[in-house]
Amino acid sequence: MQAGALKGIKVLDLSRVLAGPWAGQMLADLGADVIKVERPGAGDDTRAWGPPWLKDAEGRDTRDAAYFFCANRNKRSVAIDIATPDGQALVRRLAAEADVLLENFKVGGLRQYGLDFESLKAVNPRLIYCSITGFGQDGPYAQRPGYDFLIQGMGGLMSVTGPAETARAEGEPLPEGQGPQKVGVALVDIMTGLYASIGVLAALQHRHATGEGQHIDLALLDVQVAALANQTANHLIGGLVPKRMGNAHPNIVPYQDFPTADGDMIVAVGNDAQFARLAESAGHAEWASDDRFATNAARVANRAVLIPLLRQATVMRTTREWIERLEAAGVPCGPINRLDEVFADPQVIARGLRVDLPHPVAGTVPGVANPIRLSASPVAYRMAPPLLGQHTDEVLRDWLGD
Repeated sequence: MQAGALKGIKVLDLSRVLAGPWAGQMLADLGADVIKVERPGAGDDTRAWGPPWLKDAEGRDTRDAAYFFCANRNKRSVAIDIATPDGQALVRRLAAEADVLLENFKVGGLRQYGLDFESLKAVNPRLIYCSITGFGQDGPYAQRPGYDFLIQGMGGLMSVTGPAETARAEGEPLPEGQGPQKVGVALVDIMTGLYASIGVLAALQHRHATGEGQHIDLALLDVQVAALANQTANHLIGGLVPKRMGNAHPNIVPYQDFPTADGDMIVAVGNDAQFARLAESAGHAEWASDDRFATNAARVANRAVLIPLLRQATVMRTTREWIERLEAAGVPCGPINRLDEVFADPQVIARGLRVDLPHPVAGTVPGVANPIRLSASPVAYRMAPPLLGQHTDEVLRDWLGD
């Protein structure tokens, strides 16, 4: 069995925070040797984004925030000051040995150090150089800094996320908490990291065929717009401007949350047969033959009639009772779990989604498993996220023979 699909691939990761490090962690999980270049003294910005902080073996806070540990597994850390001539020369030497370089500096930010794509291409024509920015390498916004929250707003995601829009007088402000909402995690950064990983894999295959490296230009805004999926299709093809609908779905009914006797649940009906089984389970088999509800198109048109009827039925049983009843009937449904409940879920436990790795200060550090399951070259959890500069001497010896 091969020890990682990308074994032998060397990645120089000059990125920080989330999108670039997420891509680096993905490549590292798949077997690449990923070297994380960090500023001496401070390191990746997210090391300071606490609390909470990782605790050492005696229960004391360390200098590293929990945030850092979500995106830096399986990497080796090298402390280099790229603002100095010696640091720049060292990065150039490492880049000459690398297959891939990841960076998320502002457009042109690395040119002053001689570490831009054109400069490093002259040193290593086979180098795949992946740049991640807020708005891309060109266009009127190219020089602007880009942050996930900002892009969620500019790219349209927040316009379809949050409580359902209600009619109000022109100019009347929305009550606090009733307007557009960002997603609860930095989803644009995560998606951009995944697109970056895909782009790197494609570029590696191109290099395998041609011997040529290339520049990958990834923008958070591009990713956000591309990832709106059916919402953009509804707009571009249907001429609609999607609105916030709470947890309801613009194209499928019923596909949302419903109240129960002791909380809430999700019902995700995907076809008419499932709806018929839901109606029967709710004690209203006649809904399935009602012209207003018999087809999904009819249910979308009559959403305002059907949803209140369903809510009147769902409050009559507990969440557990409904899930048992609907699962037996083959109706997709589920609870709305807190994170403590997620990691106590038997399916999550069975799939091994929590992983604990040895750590030189904390003893062990927990994390979340990579969801990619490869039968012949599985993900290996080799190292916990590193201490700042932990592997500097080791990497210089391994890569440069110093």
